[in-house]
Amino acid sequence: MKKIFLTFCLLLLVALSNAQNIQTASFDHIDTTLNKTQNIFLNTQAEAFLSQVNNVISKYPPDYPESEARKSALLLLDAVLHDLYASHRPPVQSFLKSRIKKAIDEIENTKITSGACIWKLYNHGFVIKTKSVTLGFDLVSGIDVNVKGFTIPDEDIRRLVSQCDVLFVSHLHDDHAEESVAQFFIDQGKPVVAPKEVWKDKSIYTHITHLERVPHTEQTLLIQNKKQNLKVVVYPGHQGLDIENNVYLVSTPEGLSFSQMGDQSNNDDFEWIDKVGSNHAVDVLMPNCWTNNIVRVAKGFNPRLIITGHENEMGHTIDHREPYWLTYQRKNGLYKPDGIMDIGYDTPLIIMTWGESYLYKRENFSTAPSSH
Repeated sequence: MKKIFLTFCLLLLVALSNAQNIQTASFDHIDTTLNKTQNIFLNTQAEAFLSQVNNVISKYPPDYPESEARKSALLLLDAVLHDLYASHRPPVQSFLKSRIKKAIDEIENTKITSGACIWKLYNHGFVIKTKSVTLGFDLVSGIDVNVKGFTIPDEDIRRLVSQCDVLFVSHLHDDHAEESVAQFFIDQGKPVVAPKEVWKDKSIYTHITHLERVPHTEQTLLIQNKKQNLKVVVYPGHQGLDIENNVYLVSTPEGLSFSQMGDQSNNDDFEWIDKVGSNHAVDVLMPNCWTNNIVRVAKGFNPRLIITGHENEMGHTIDHREPYWLTYQRKNGLYKPDGIMDIGYDTPLIIMTWGESYLYKRENFSTAPSSH
């Protein structure tokens, strides 16, 4: 019994020592309104919560319909990530990096025979892999958060780029457009498609592909050293009044179509949004979760499935980190700050967090009315 007790004490001391070492290395970067003991407590709590999140979402991966256990785990993740200093905390940094590394491992090793596997990376970044092509959208490392230790390492970004055939960049903001990531694509001879506003004063600009922003009109984009081609519609979207925001609708050789909306948020653009679904069949829509009137967006695109992006962007203030609970409320018509959204939408919704994947098969989803 004495030996067991001594072993327990030794393990406890090691654990406390490890926690102390982690905090000592990062203490100056964490909440200075708290003392060292309080910061250690919040770090340890974040580690415990994130461990539980990992356990639950591993047991209950993205699916439709969603389990209550999974939903609870995502809400717990909201609580951790809405600590003002969450991005400074070592458990949060480890959570992000380990989940992105897991996704990259999967992308490298997953063989697709039918449908498409969709990975959600950081912020509004997605990778979509079909039997013939792999698409990247708004891939970034998190450098915009400007917190030491939070950024996804270059070696992992390079691995990710090596698996993709093309990068689509929605707009100029650095939580969507990261020059170093684009350069990795260019160095590998792969196209980077972006609006003309992006990197216009940088040497990389001449290497960027600028497709025409024309509603409903398909253009051909050659990839894989011109051995394969994509059909791409570049809808002339905007963030706010003036920032060009490309809304891509990309059709793969298998005839599957995917649209990622960047930071689309301009009511004048409903002139073309309202007509997307009547001009093109959309398999999966990936809107920014906070886009203007998502009920009308869902109705206009009429996709078979919605997968939201932009939740928990850690470079934003906590009131604009867009928690998962708000995505649920927008889906159900419970969130209506302007009195407009009061009906919700019926389109199937899958909510994903960093590093998760979902195997989409068209036969599992029929087009459905987009509002209640």
